[in-house]
Amino acid sequence: MTKAVVIHPVTHGEGARSPEAKLEEAAGLAAAIDLEVVLAALAPVNRPTPATFLGQGKVQEILADLDERDPRPGLVIVDHALSPVQHRNLEKAWNAKVLDRTALILEIFGERARTAEGRLQVDLAHLSYQRSRLVRSWTHLERQRGGRGFLGGPGERQIESDRRALAEKIDRLKEKLEDVRRTRSLQRSRRQRAPYPVVALVGYTNAGKSTLFNRMTASDVLAKDLLFATLDPTLRAADLASGQRIILSDTVGFISDLPTQLVAAFRATLEEVLEADVIVHVRDIAHPDSEAQRDDVLDVLGSLGIGPEDERPIIEALNKIDLLDHERRSAAQVLARRTQDREVFTLSEPAQVAISAANGEGVAELESLIDRLVTADRRVFSIEVPGGDVRARAFLHEVGDVLSEESDEDRARLLVRLTEKSRGQFAKSFPEAVLTIPAAAAARRSA
Repeated sequence: MTKAVVIHPVTHGEGARSPEAKLEEAAGLAAAIDLEVVLAALAPVNRPTPATFLGQGKVQEILADLDERDPRPGLVIVDHALSPVQHRNLEKAWNAKVLDRTALILEIFGERARTAEGRLQVDLAHLSYQRSRLVRSWTHLERQRGGRGFLGGPGERQIESDRRALAEKIDRLKEKLEDVRRTRSLQRSRRQRAPYPVVALVGYTNAGKSTLFNRMTASDVLAKDLLFATLDPTLRAADLASGQRIILSDTVGFISDLPTQLVAAFRATLEEVLEADVIVHVRDIAHPDSEAQRDDVLDVLGSLGIGPEDERPIIEALNKIDLLDHERRSAAQVLARRTQDREVFTLSEPAQVAISAANGEGVAELESLIDRLVTADRRVFSIEVPGGDVRARAFLHEVGDVLSEESDEDRARLLVRLTEKSRGQFAKSFPEAVLTIPAAAAARRSA
C-alpha cells in the first residue's frame, strides 16, 4: 500500500468548514484509493508563495518529516489547487510525487468509473487537467524540423505538438460525449413517455444515497462508508406502498471545491436530475458539517440550473439519525414533520424526513411523502374501451388506481384515478377509448 502524507493549507476565507474537517475529508479522499496516510497536517498560509504556494519554512519542515520516515513516503497530497509551476517545484523540493486536490479527485474518479460514459468523462477531465500542466521543463523543447529530409525549415516546438495532440484527443472525446448526451436524451424522452415518475437522489458524497437506493429498490449497488463510492448513475424501478411505481436515480455525490474539469465533464450524468419529477436531497445529519455540505449541494444544483425558482418538489432526507443520541434524534424527527404540512416544497423550504437508510427507520415515511407528491395531480376518470382490448385495460391497471371495472361483450367501463401525465399517455396510445370526468368528481373539483 502506497504511503502518503496529506497537507491541508489553511488560507484566509476557509468558509463554513473548520480546517480540521477539511483535513479529515482530504485524508478520506486519499483512503478512497487505498493510500495509507502516515501523516495528516495543517499548514497555515498567510500569503501564498508563487513558487511553492506553501512558505519555505513549511516546505523544509515537510521535507524533514519525509526524510525521517522509514520507508520514506513517496507521495504528498496538497489539499488545494496548485499551479503547474508550484506542482513542479514541490516535487523537486520533496523528491516525491505530488497530487493537488484536483489530481486526487481525478485519480479517484479514474479508478471508480465503470460505465463507458463514466470513463469517457474521466478521460476528458484528465486530458483537460494535463493540458494545463504542459509548462514543465521538457528535455525535448528544440524545434522539430519541418518538411522531409534535411531541407525543411524550423517546425513547431515539441510542447506545441503535445498541446495540439491533447487538443485533438479532447475534441474526439467531446464528440463521443456529445453522442452519449444524445443517447441519454433519447432515453430520457422514452422515460417521459413511460408512465412512471422519476425521483432523483442527490447529496454530498458519502451521505448515504446508495444505501437508501438499495433499500428502496432492493438492489445491491456499491454502498460503502467511502467518499465517491458511486460515480456512475444507476436507475431502478421501485414500488411504493400504494402500488405507485417510480424510477429511482442514484447520482454521483457532490463535494466542496469540485474541480472545474469534473463539473463540466460530469454534467451529462447530473443532467438526470434536470429531468426528475421529485428531487430527494440526502443529507448526513450526523456529520458536524451537515449545513456546509447542504450549501455545497445547493451550489452544484444551482450550476445545473436548479435554483430557488424551480417548481419541482424538493425533499430533504435527514439521514443517519441512528448515529444521533436520543435527544437529537427526537428533535430532528419533530422538526422534520413540521415541514411536511406545506403545499409547496422548494430548495429554500423543502419538506424534511428524518431517516436511517442503514436500518430503515423513517424510510416508509419518506416513501409516503414521495407517493403524495407524485400522485398529487391525480383525477378520477370514467373510461370506456373496446371489450377485447386487453392492452388498454392492462395499461390502466399498471399506471392508475382502478376503482371499479365492469364489462360486457362490446365494451369495458372502468373508473380509474390517473395523473395528468398518465391520462395523456393513455389517450395517445389508445385513441379509440373514451375518457370522461364523472359528474360527482367534477362537482368535487368545482366545489
